[in-house]
Order: sequence, then C-alpha cells, then structure tokens
Amino acid sequence: MMIGRRLILGAPALLLGACAAGRETATAAMAAPLLELAADGLAQGGFSVGRVPPGSRVTLDGRAISVGAEGRFALGFGRDAAPEAQLAVHAPDGRAETRRLAIARREWDIQRLTGLPPKMVTPDAKQLARIKAERARLNALRRLDSPLPHFAEGFDWPARGRISGVYGSQRILNGEPRAPHLGLDVAVPTGTPCAAMGGGRVLLADNLYFTGNTVLLDHGHGLVSLYAHLSRMDVAEGAMLARGQHLGETGATGRVTGPHLHLGLYWFTTALDPRPLLPA
Repeated sequence: MMIGRRLILGAPALLLGACAAGRETATAAMAAPLLELAADGLAQGGFSVGRVPPGSRVTLDGRAISVGAEGRFALGFGRDAAPEAQLAVHAPDGRAETRRLAIARREWDIQRLTGLPPKMVTPDAKQLARIKAERARLNALRRLDSPLPHFAEGFDWPARGRISGVYGSQRILNGEPRAPHLGLDVAVPTGTPCAAMGGGRVLLADNLYFTGNTVLLDHGHGLVSLYAHLSRMDVAEGAMLARGQHLGETGATGRVTGPHLHLGLYWFTTALDPRPLLPA
C-alpha cells in the first residue's frame, strides 16, 4: 500500500517536473540568438557563414538562401557589391529578424601584363564562340545549390608560393584595359602539387580556352573553388575530395605569362576573394 501511495503521490511530481523542464527548454530556445553571422566576410569580395535555428527561412535582399540541417548558411558579396544588404530570418518558432548589413568598400590595384599572345587578348570569332560556350557551362555548374556541408569547415592553401596576382585588380593586357582579375594567383613552378582548398565534389575537370586545364570543386550551398592553368589533372568529375587531397599539378596552360596557379572562388556566379579564407 505504501508503495502504491508513493507511486500515486509521485506521479504529479513527475509531471510537474517534466512540464518545468519543457518550459526551461522553450525559454532557453527563445533566449538563444536568432542569427549568428561572421562579420569578417561583410566586405566587397567577401564570404560569410551564418547560423540560425534549423528549419529557418533566410533571404538576402529578397533572394532565398539555403539553410543546412544544422542551421548553417552561406553568403557572398561581389567585387562591386552595394554598401548595404538586407538579411531576413524567419524561425520555426515564429521569431523573425531583419538585419541591415554594412558591406565594406575596398580599393583595387591596377595590374599591367605584357607579352601575351594576341589571340589571348583579342580572340577571333571562332575562339569567341568557344569562350561563350565554356562560360555558359561554368555558370551552369556554379548555379548548383548542393547540401554539401564543406563550405563551413575551413580552408587551406592549395599550393604555397609568391602571390603574383590579387583579387579585384584592374587588368591591363598588352596595353588594353580588360575585366578585373577575379581570383588569386600563386606563382609556383610547373609540376607543383595542387590540393583541394576544402572538401568537395569535382564538378569539372577539363581544358578551357582562358584557364587551360581547370578543376572545379563544389563545397556546398553555392560555394565553388576553381583551380586553373594546371599542367595535369588527376581527378575525375564526380569524385569526392577531402581538404588537402591532391587534385593535380600546376602549370602554364591557357592565358598565362608564366607558370602559376589561379585560384578562383565563387558563391554561385558571384566571384569572391579567396585570400581572407586562407591561413596567414
């Protein structure tokens, strides 16, 4: 009987305890920040990783942004990004926040290159057709929005050497103004091993007109890295690579003045600056 009484008397206490724990959990969830966003990448050419409650809806200037299972998402800003962007979050629990992001302005270098073959500066009609088709292919691959999580796992140098070209610089080729340089050039000898800057899936391994032997890696949520001018490619399209895994060797294929690695980084079709994501 005493056992029965204790069980009967104890049941409400257990229910009260469970309700109190539930309220504490809900209160803690409501008290947790709705939006966490790394400020380092809020600049022209910048990349930033944010975090919201899983299942939240996120938009950047009205554009829907994919949110991973753990609540992480990616943002990128182009070379000529406007000074302000609007980020909106709607959480599953009904909370909402709209934040105005200040995008820092940057100054760009001017780089003059001479000695390039004329066809690499002013292509003829046949070459232009090839360039147009390759650009369309690249842009189609860059528009992929895969759920891979590697965009938030950090990055390493694919090869180390003297920096011979920086992101955003205005290019003067053989005396003629051309589009800005949208990548990072690392001057290394032909045959230097080249590794994946982060984990990802090989989207492309092919020879292209301007970038020569080129490998494209998908890191997830629209973040794609590009490795250009390789002397050889040692990966196949569709292969999964870990950060630091060998993918080829550097070279001087495509439009170059000497052997080097051109490292590009894109958030969908927006070209980003790889340098701030790499170790000192």
